[in-house]
Amino acid sequence: MESKDIDMTDERLLLDYTRFVDEVTSEESKDPQAFSDALDIIDETSGLPPERLITAALGITAEGGDFAEIIKKACFQGKPLDDDAQYHMKRELGDVMWYIAQACIALDCTLEDIIYMNIEKLEARYPDGFDSFRSNNRKEGDV
Repeated sequence: MESKDIDMTDERLLLDYTRFVDEVTSEESKDPQAFSDALDIIDETSGLPPERLITAALGITAEGGDFAEIIKKACFQGKPLDDDAQYHMKRELGDVMWYIAQACIALDCTLEDIIYMNIEKLEARYPDGFDSFRSNNRKEGDV
């Protein structure tokens, strides 16, 4: 739709929505100094390096999105998961691992620590193998 086809009601809706989004956005998300202060609080209260945590969080999300894009194109656009696509997926997983390693550095743990923690969590959650009821009805504190 070209902008000349948008009636005034649509323009008003978009402006009102944009104002609403701004109103419900945290100050740290809008104010560079507040954001900087929040980073200092993370560092001071946890001792964790916020710059590495942010790098890891954004990178894992971005690279995971690249991996998902390949699957999306196979599922919804008919692109084959041929050798080239599989190679591409493996490369994206390598990028995800790079960012996971960044997170491990920030959290002062190893990749092995994370794997063992995950095994312990899933064995406790699914002692007899996967169960959809347990998946949807977790015990308090089961994250």
